[in-house]
Amino acid sequence: MNFEVWPEAIELGRLFAKEGYELALVGGPVRDLLLHRTSHDLDFCTSARPEQFEHILRGWGHDGFWDMGRKFGTLGAVRRRKDGSEVRVEVTTYRSDVYDPDSRKPEVRYGDSLKGDLSRRDFTVNAMALRVPDLEFVDPFAGAGDLSKGVLRTPVDPRQSFDDDPLRMMRAVRFVAQLGFHIEPETAQALTQMVGRISIVSPERVRDELDKTLLSDRPRAGIEALVDSGLADIVFPEIPALKLEIDDHHRHKDVFEHTMIVLERAVALETGPSGPVPAPDLTLRLAALLHDVGKPRTRRFEPGGKVSFHHHDIVGAKMTRKRMRALHYDHHMIDDVSELVNLHLRFHGYIDEPWTDSAVRRYVKDSGRLYERLNRLTRADATTQNKHKALQFSSAMDEMEQRVRELKEKEDFDAIRPDVDGTEIIDVLGIKPGPMVGKAYRHMLEYRLDNGPTPHDTAVEELKRWYADQPH
Repeated sequence: MNFEVWPEAIELGRLFAKEGYELALVGGPVRDLLLHRTSHDLDFCTSARPEQFEHILRGWGHDGFWDMGRKFGTLGAVRRRKDGSEVRVEVTTYRSDVYDPDSRKPEVRYGDSLKGDLSRRDFTVNAMALRVPDLEFVDPFAGAGDLSKGVLRTPVDPRQSFDDDPLRMMRAVRFVAQLGFHIEPETAQALTQMVGRISIVSPERVRDELDKTLLSDRPRAGIEALVDSGLADIVFPEIPALKLEIDDHHRHKDVFEHTMIVLERAVALETGPSGPVPAPDLTLRLAALLHDVGKPRTRRFEPGGKVSFHHHDIVGAKMTRKRMRALHYDHHMIDDVSELVNLHLRFHGYIDEPWTDSAVRRYVKDSGRLYERLNRLTRADATTQNKHKALQFSSAMDEMEQRVRELKEKEDFDAIRPDVDGTEIIDVLGIKPGPMVGKAYRHMLEYRLDNGPTPHDTAVEELKRWYADQPH
């Protein structure tokens, strides 16, 4: 095979060989070479122990060295190229780990061969190696063939592989999304049989794999694999639960199918790097995935055979917050995704009766920094097959967005505040700080949203008028 290999890999191979050690490029970088994809980080394995090759890596890595993985036999370094780009490498001693059944953390044991090291890897497409500097291709488990066929298969018995490290099941789903591969039948069967093992994996690791799946080029394929395998029943049960429901817009499809369509449409509405929602956007994709999770709990069968899901937005927002907390998302992400779920039906009233300027201001104010994402989620959620309704919805959305642009030219939507602040409320009304000040502030904010910017004297008169009507 012909390879165009990174010169840094060749150089490192020569440095290791000079001291009598084997060095091989392994895993993702080798897979990506065969797929003609770019790798920014290079992973190697070696016959040398960390204490034997540390000086080599320190000498090579002019711009940085790290040893956080020393107890696992891993050291890393970085070098900056002349063009300003960086190449980061990690080198790990051959390993033949032993796993505790109650933990996915292995007891690290050093191995003595490249083949033995490759046998412990997750899938055959990641169990290929390229010895450097002589560029000998090593493929003991026929990974190249699986790569050409787009197949995910484990190097050893899949039951042993998934039992050793259950996170590999989540990685299988992720590779379906990232690479467009399918899981080989025996491997898929073992995965389905062993999904219960995922419970020993930390929520953070599960979340990280889910994020990588959603941020891939094919998030729908990954989520469908997550559900089909049974993994979602354990790590994200709200998603497979959607399969049980009848969609209120498409009765021939379930809510899960609708959700997958919304996810794809949301991805398509992301923008380039300079746009308001640069792709890939995890917040928007999570919101698209979760926007209807409240439907199972709110489903009601109405007279005439109709189905309703009243308040599924509010219920769904609470369910979203609970699930994201369980997966240990940071509170900012939880707040943003939950609020998008909560607001995803907000625009629908505009179609029946166009909003006043006051209502438009409230929509922008309530969505805040999520305005652009909310509009994209709302558009993605309009999956009707009725061309007239689809055109009507799209036109209404276009009109509302144009009105927002026109209003923003007249006033600063990003900093809407009452025309009198808290200090002035106290002075004008002659009251002490307390609950009444907050109540007055909220009233004046509502007045500002209803009327737009007003002369200061007019705002003061409104404040006095309101206060005179309050019980004292």
